[in-house]
Amino acid sequence: MLAYVFWHWRRADVPAASYESVQRRFHAALGAVPPAGFLGSRSLAIAGAPWANGGNEAYEDWYLLEGSAALDPLNAAAVSASRQAPHDAAAAVAGGGTAGLYLLRLGSAGEPPRAATWFAKPAGLSYTAMLAVLEPIVRAGGAALWGRQMTLGPALEFCLHTSQPVELPPPLVPLPVSCRTVWA
Repeated sequence: MLAYVFWHWRRADVPAASYESVQRRFHAALGAVPPAGFLGSRSLAIAGAPWANGGNEAYEDWYLLEGSAALDPLNAAAVSASRQAPHDAAAAVAGGGTAGLYLLRLGSAGEPPRAATWFAKPAGLSYTAMLAVLEPIVRAGGAALWGRQMTLGPALEFCLHTSQPVELPPPLVPLPVSCRTVWA
């Protein structure tokens, strides 16, 4: 499973409730007539991610896809047919945005997370060793470990989605990001 992750934030003159309402309309329109390879989407209100609005209030949309072949259909579908007006309304109130591409490395996408822990792989630690350390945490918490693909995106390399905050073992250095579900 692949996720196109889009971080965005509202213009200062737009109330959060209004912004979230137009975001939900867009996600509903996309889900009502999904493009090929689209598995669903979720939108999270976040704070503490330095790559999204300087760490201030922002939003993080996860577009879950069967694989990279679903990127072109998603891109075309988001701005066409019944999805164009909701997309344009959402874009009109955005203050900015950036995006990345993540592969599900361990676990299952399952329910939207209540906690997100971002981190980079430490130098000298192999990916195999790092995944072995994280596997019991993922398994025990019904979590999802996502890994950035092809260095596409401004965020850290890994994101661990969990139902509650978790501590990462050393030498992993966590960046906890608060999250609240806006759309699932």
